[in-house]
Amino acid sequence: MLTLENLEVGYGQTTCLHGVSLEVREGEIVALLGANGAGKTTTLMAVSGVVPIRRGRVVFQGRTLNGLSPEAIVGRGLSHVPEGRRILPSLTVEENLALGAYHVRDQAVNRQTLERVQALFPVLAQRRRQLAGTLSGGEQQMLAIGRGLMARPKLLMLDEPSLGLAPKLVTEVFRVIRRLNGEGMTMLLVEQNAYQALQIAHRAYVLETGRIVLADTAAHLAQNPQVKAAYLGG
Repeated sequence: MLTLENLEVGYGQTTCLHGVSLEVREGEIVALLGANGAGKTTTLMAVSGVVPIRRGRVVFQGRTLNGLSPEAIVGRGLSHVPEGRRILPSLTVEENLALGAYHVRDQAVNRQTLERVQALFPVLAQRRRQLAGTLSGGEQQMLAIGRGLMARPKLLMLDEPSLGLAPKLVTEVFRVIRRLNGEGMTMLLVEQNAYQALQIAHRAYVLETGRIVLADTAAHLAQNPQVKAAYLGG
């Protein structure tokens, strides 16, 4: 469904990604692991059109995304839930969710999608008229994921969805990710909690200093001595 081919990306004179290639097949959860600064967030930003690609290609459902605007990429069916949530604090929960569906013109479809999001995250229905900036960190993360789902994506990219959350909320976020995948959602997951990510992913890649150094099934990588030592505390 999504293929990155020898992706090179940088900022100014600095190159952050050096020939990154990976694949996400339909129906999979694919995890992208790595230390801070490895290039994980840059990879997602390149896919979603936020940072320009110097070399290589991003192909989604057989069509190249290079050069498209982020808005056009969302319209193709690819949503990005960014690190740090990036909700709009001065707007209500309801308004933030509506922004996620800005390109969907069918209001009946939007209502149906909103009902699905509120079923996944009942607290968003309870707080729909509350300013987003007054939500707890966990509620803001639910809102960020819900906003991404409002675009009705075919593939959802999640950047550090458990970052800064209490353990109980981390469990809830991963429960929702597993449920969405069970309903057919394809996902590319960047996650600092490598143990949790490998528990729910089908396959995973390890990124170090802008290069893919390991790629395997999640089960195999969870038993890899190098991965255990670096990311699982083994």
